[in-house]
Amino acid sequence: MFSRSQPSQAQTGAYALLDSLVRHKVQHIFGYPGGAILPIYDELYFWEQIGLIRHILVRHEQGAAHAADAYARATGKVGVCFATSGPGATNLVSGIATAYLDSVPMVAITGQVGRSFIGTDAFQEVDIFGITLPIVKHSYVLRDPKDISRVVAEAFYIAQHGRPGPVLIDIPKDVGLEQFIYSPTPPGQINLPGCLPVVDIGSRQMINAASLIRKSRQPLLYIGGGAVSSDSHQEIFELATQFNIPVTTTLMGKGIFDEKNSLALGMLGMHGTAYANFAVSECDLLIALGARFDDRVTGKLDEFACNAQVIHVDIDPAEVGKNRVPQVAIVGDIKKVLQRILFYLKQDIFDEKILPKEKTNAWLQRLNQWRKDYPLLIPSRQERLSPQEVISSLSQHSPNAFYSTDVGQHQMWAAQFIKAQHRRWLSSAGLGTMGYGLPAAIGAQIAYPMETVICITGDASFQMNLQELATIAQYKLNVKIVLINNQWQGMVRQWQEAFHQSRFSHSNMSDGSPDFTKLANAFNIKGVRITNKIDLDNLMPKLLSAKEPILIDCAVVENENCYPMVAPGKSNAQMLGIDNLPTDLTMKQNTN
Repeated sequence: MFSRSQPSQAQTGAYALLDSLVRHKVQHIFGYPGGAILPIYDELYFWEQIGLIRHILVRHEQGAAHAADAYARATGKVGVCFATSGPGATNLVSGIATAYLDSVPMVAITGQVGRSFIGTDAFQEVDIFGITLPIVKHSYVLRDPKDISRVVAEAFYIAQHGRPGPVLIDIPKDVGLEQFIYSPTPPGQINLPGCLPVVDIGSRQMINAASLIRKSRQPLLYIGGGAVSSDSHQEIFELATQFNIPVTTTLMGKGIFDEKNSLALGMLGMHGTAYANFAVSECDLLIALGARFDDRVTGKLDEFACNAQVIHVDIDPAEVGKNRVPQVAIVGDIKKVLQRILFYLKQDIFDEKILPKEKTNAWLQRLNQWRKDYPLLIPSRQERLSPQEVISSLSQHSPNAFYSTDVGQHQMWAAQFIKAQHRRWLSSAGLGTMGYGLPAAIGAQIAYPMETVICITGDASFQMNLQELATIAQYKLNVKIVLINNQWQGMVRQWQEAFHQSRFSHSNMSDGSPDFTKLANAFNIKGVRITNKIDLDNLMPKLLSAKEPILIDCAVVENENCYPMVAPGKSNAQMLGIDNLPTDLTMKQNTN
């Protein structure tokens, strides 16, 4: 292990922190300095000088949290961010909550006022420990520098163990300055009696799950973000393709299964594909993997998969049975669980000795007919661009890119039309945080500097964190920012039109909006405006292949709505934007 000096010598708390981070193989930190965290930044200076770690200076602490979050989603490693005390720490809150609701492993390290000042309302003192308590897996306030190495080891373990999530470490200024005889805690060598291991489930549940899969004639795989966290894409592919089981994903599950595969139905739920929503309404077996049956997916809960038996696999026991009682409940790591289910599926231990692929043929034919009858539509108008054709163009020209999104209509269109690859879809799902997309693209580009990274954003979302253009410019990050510019808070406008009699209260963004290409130029970033289909076809491939950051301002139709859409309180089979429902839907009431 490389180090700046000998650990056995007297060292400061700041030294212990940086050494511990390096020992946990942290290569990048996203942050912003300030008074209470200055001892840590002063120590960081020396570690950067010898190339052991790299700090990325963001322009707002929220950007640091989102960048660290996306870094973790893209790599599977723990993301790390720094902020100072007071407003620096509170600026992390939205990013910490985003990571918490999407189960992203992250360690947020904040500076704090000196120990003797805690509780005195000192300058830039806030109780960030208390403020973030509901949105972290665990948190610490360090009182003794001797605890730093152990706490870092614990924080990294907790962030990744079981259901991932963020951990906060609050470090008073004088703890960073205090010297002591440093003895590092090796990564993984910790004792956490309260952190229970993931239970190794017995064979009975696996056999029961395999039996239901063998008997099913209309099975459906419903995949959420937990499957991405467990890196179970190979096992899901094997289960789906060997037994002809169609696959639908949540917003968090995108990329876990090749969306170009004939078994892929795309996203389900409020803005999911019609055929995915019909499939979940008609399946006789729903295999839920790392999904939590949230309201944006289920619609009217008692009519969700009301004809189906349910197998629910999740690493968090609190999620299993929370919203829907399954016939087979399995708490465990999805990758390991699927490996065992696949093993039993291949054994000669069932009444039905074989599971021929032909058993699901009629089901797949039915789904394919729905796919033909209710496709995702890409409007094309000569005079103005549609958002769908812009996003579809991106997927066509950059199929292997990392895609980050902000939140709103463009996010849903991106979920519909982007054929994302594993760990290359970065979007705030649970919290729906506007301003996520740009710093998320930074995190992905730092993690993979040679890969294409595209941020799909809207004109309203982009203005939430546009200051991070400076970070892109400083580090010369090859990020492409595709701005779906309709001059509205698009999803707010759509809901106001649909459910509030078109009373557009404060959702129009045209007054006061900047010229986004000139704004990019002000940061020394190239800006290009696209207004028609000809320019889209001619310019987009060249812009995406350029080796420089570019903001592409796409002027799209202002009043385009995102369909299909499941209205609140409706079942998934009852979608706005669908002219005629299929006549073969059963849509029974769930009596489980």
